[in-house]
Amino acid sequence: MKLKSVLKTAACAAVVAVPAMAQDVTLRMQTHYATEHPTGQALARFIDDVQTMSDGNIAIEMFYSSSVVATTETFDAAINGIVDCDATGGAYQTGKNPAFQFVGDLMGGYDTPWQQYSWLYYGGGYEAAQKLYNEQNMQLIGWSIYGQESLSSSTPIAGPEDLEGWKFRSPPGMETEIFEELGASPIVMDFTEIFTALETGIIDGADASGLANNVGLGLYDIVKHATYPGFHSMPADHLACNKDVWDGLTEAQRRIIDTAWQKLSFHIALYNEKANSEAAAQLQEQGVTLHAWSDEDRKAFREAAQVAWERWGDKNEQARAILESHKAYLTDLGLLGSDS
Repeated sequence: MKLKSVLKTAACAAVVAVPAMAQDVTLRMQTHYATEHPTGQALARFIDDVQTMSDGNIAIEMFYSSSVVATTETFDAAINGIVDCDATGGAYQTGKNPAFQFVGDLMGGYDTPWQQYSWLYYGGGYEAAQKLYNEQNMQLIGWSIYGQESLSSSTPIAGPEDLEGWKFRSPPGMETEIFEELGASPIVMDFTEIFTALETGIIDGADASGLANNVGLGLYDIVKHATYPGFHSMPADHLACNKDVWDGLTEAQRRIIDTAWQKLSFHIALYNEKANSEAAAQLQEQGVTLHAWSDEDRKAFREAAQVAWERWGDKNEQARAILESHKAYLTDLGLLGSDS
């Protein structure tokens, strides 16, 4: 009887020790990527990873191609509970706060995605950026960086001297200031207008995307010059969630999402490095000239970029704090002089 009583007590204790199962949760996310785009496909694998690792405890409903609200409105949609998470990018929110420029695209700073990722995880970047996101009641989960973008042109762009008077499509924001500093004539226009503008000679070139993506857009059917490897722009997409929603998840659920996102980030950078290398070989066979800027020319661009960085850093305290964090880390990496 005594043994039976002991076993019964132990069995009850074991039942009590089993933690309560987390409640099932469905997260609604929006991305600007289409399902057939490589990043859209990577997001589908991310969803599968999250659902598999959570044993179905976390479901994700992804709205592709900005099907709920416009791309630039996704962040506010997450803040206001229309969706739970934003899988677009911080650079779309510079109108909300100019500090988002420095979490969206530093421009002319890091040479590789790995350097930029390392600022986020090992250079104090995550903490610096998180303050900005938390002020909006959002939580930054992480980045995905596909690598350097390539400029496309109908004329050679072998160095800074070729930018003098160069008319090209530019996205709005800090980029226009940097290229104006170097004598170029940036023209802000929608992404969808690039092909026609090149075809009709309204512009000499374009800042569109990475080399492989530019091939997919058909730009090199029209123009025969490109910068590669790129140097001027390496945008970071993000996953950011409504902070109340994020805080309402269990630690295990948050850890699963974070881990799955880091896997996605790693594979996006790897995939695009491979795709761009293959595109470079293909384009050279087709007679497209790829211009690799020298270290000296890249330094000249970075110096011009720093003029614009400082102007944007002066816009408010958040922008200044994140910029100074970048500059300190770039100095540690040897990409900026200690007096920069």
